Amino acid sequence: MSQSLQQITLTRPDDWHLHLRDGAAMAAVAPYSARQFHRAIIMPNLRPPVTTTAQALAYRRRILDALPADSNFQPLMTLYLTDNTTAEEVRRARDSGHVHAVKLYPAGATTNSDAGVTDPGKVDDTLAAMAEIGLPLLVHGEMTRDDIDVFDREKAFIDHQLAPLTERHPDLRVVFEHITTRDAVEFVHDSGPNVAATLTPQHLLFNRNAMLVGGMHPHFYCLPVLKRESHRQALIAAATSGNPKFFLGTDSAPHAKDAKESACGCAGIFSAHAAIELYATAFEQAGALNRLEGFASHFGADFYGLPRNKEQVTLVRQDWQVPDTLPFADTRGEAPLVPFLAGEALHWKLQP
Repeated sequence: MSQSLQQITLTRPDDWHLHLRDGAAMAAVAPYSARQFHRAIIMPNLRPPVTTTAQALAYRRRILDALPADSNFQPLMTLYLTDNTTAEEVRRARDSGHVHAVKLYPAGATTNSDAGVTDPGKVDDTLAAMAEIGLPLLVHGEMTRDDIDVFDREKAFIDHQLAPLTERHPDLRVVFEHITTRDAVEFVHDSGPNVAATLTPQHLLFNRNAMLVGGMHPHFYCLPVLKRESHRQALIAAATSGNPKFFLGTDSAPHAKDAKESACGCAGIFSAHAAIELYATAFEQAGALNRLEGFASHFGADFYGLPRNKEQVTLVRQDWQVPDTLPFADTRGEAPLVPFLAGEALHWKLQP
């Protein structure tokens, strides 16, 4: 990585947690990620979910077909873990060469998670097979019982599900995705080298005041929700520490404007339009721009056992305004998409 007061050049980054949706929605958003990242781990929570290798390969083909003709963006596919996922299926996935992980959503935890795992103990045989073949488990770390406060879901998941799971499967490679608390940072730090975590730009830049003060701000609403400032500070410390167990995963998740600004207020923040600029902003605020390249470009590839990218990208110091809306489409047709920090000024700009 090279940097000056006006320019940063770093190895082209990868996004280790990305929602692309499908159909017209995917065609609208995929080019934003392809412009910045060489690879991305693609989430499988479609309707219906991507639960088989055949479905994952078909989805991969649809993504590639939606990209610009000159794009070299590589979607890295995942399977959606259910109570019925078999050891044979995860072996088939690994053998395909295109499925790089299996995603555990606790049932009801987030968008399109209705088919998620009801009890991790029910899939122990499948997890044992994944440990044997080296296929990582990606976890959405929230415990969704009604008696658990939404701000405590992550810690409850660690205590009641994730810690026991990693004890039962000590060789399983685990990515604790979009962590939001000091508790999660400490768990990953204290675990073995087979446990890592991704961090989003919104959780590095903002605390829950951004979502709640002065009214409910739906474009800051995601799951897991933003937490208090002490947790944000712990996330920043982890991201900028140089510890290879923490790396970039945007969790960029598009919803149409009227789906966000509604009684539902669907969970998800679309950050793919300016992801690397947002991370650069967070790292600069922390006085750690020299640590950005490892976090964004090296550590995730190393954890997944993939080669680091050869290309480079350059950010220049340039004031620009995030558009108020971007073109989008969902199952109902054309609809505007409100990008993260719409109308706000950013001070780093990715060069073409």
